Amino acid sequence: MEGFWIPLLIVLGLLAIIGVYVWVTYNSFVKLAVRVDEAWSDITVQLKRRADLLPNLIETVKGYAAHEQSVFAEVTKARAETLSADGPAEASVAEGHMQSALKSIFAVAEAYPQLQASQNFLQLQSELVDTENKVQASRRFFNGGVRELNTKIKMFPNNLLARPMGFAEKEFFEVENVAAISEPPRIQF
Repeated sequence: MEGFWIPLLIVLGLLAIIGVYVWVTYNSFVKLAVRVDEAWSDITVQLKRRADLLPNLIETVKGYAAHEQSVFAEVTKARAETLSADGPAEASVAEGHMQSALKSIFAVAEAYPQLQASQNFLQLQSELVDTENKVQASRRFFNGGVRELNTKIKMFPNNLLARPMGFAEKEFFEVENVAAISEPPRIQF
């Protein structure tokens, strides 16, 4: 009878070790997925904040440059695209369009010295710079979380468990057109 208990205890010990490993691995996947979701939420908050600043900026610039309708339409379209983006891929396309639109509106503003001296315009500029910095920080935090999650999913033996547990790799928030953002919008007057 003694010979029966030793193999049984070994098998039960192995099953317990495997069970604990699966439990810890699942919880770490959940933790990383929640971190990525939180980071995405931070990005959307900052993109919404920037989108909320744009109507005020447009109205301020319109007061000085009412004939620049195509620029205002481009900014409005980019704003709508940013707000309707669903996920990193769409957001990265919208981000490229937004950067291009912001460059256009600030290029128009450069032609109007009175606008550049406007306290309202300067305040909106400052808020936009702050928001852009927060968007960049949120993007880095999101991509860091995605990197951690994707690395954990790809590592052996985690890769054997990730898909059956319902975890898949996430997309990085990468800008589609790097040239569009290689130079930040000129907002120093």
